[in-house]
Amino acid sequence: MAWVLLFIAGLFEVVWSIGLKYTEGFTKLWPSVITVVGMIISFYFLSAAVKTLPIGTAYAVWTGIGAAGAVILGIILFGEPKSMLRLAFVGLILVGIIGLKATSGTQ
Repeated sequence: MAWVLLFIAGLFEVVWSIGLKYTEGFTKLWPSVITVVGMIISFYFLSAAVKTLPIGTAYAVWTGIGAAGAVILGIILFGEPKSMLRLAFVGLILVGIIGLKATSGTQ
């Protein structure tokens, strides 16, 4: 169950990181509200996950999901570069997440 909570936390990490772009420096009300709510939800689920998971593993996976998701959505939503090398490095982040899950010793 902790891994599910961590995955949810990671998804909300993506929500708030992408939301930052829409807030325009927190000058836009609703994007700012959504971003802050995303932060709160993300931190809540991360805190629930680390009750069981090692903090180093959980934090690395949480930031990895956020980073990979932000890169992918940056490409889709904002037309950011999508070179094969950039996508390969995102793939390495995902391999790292899978590796941490496989070697964490917790379910």
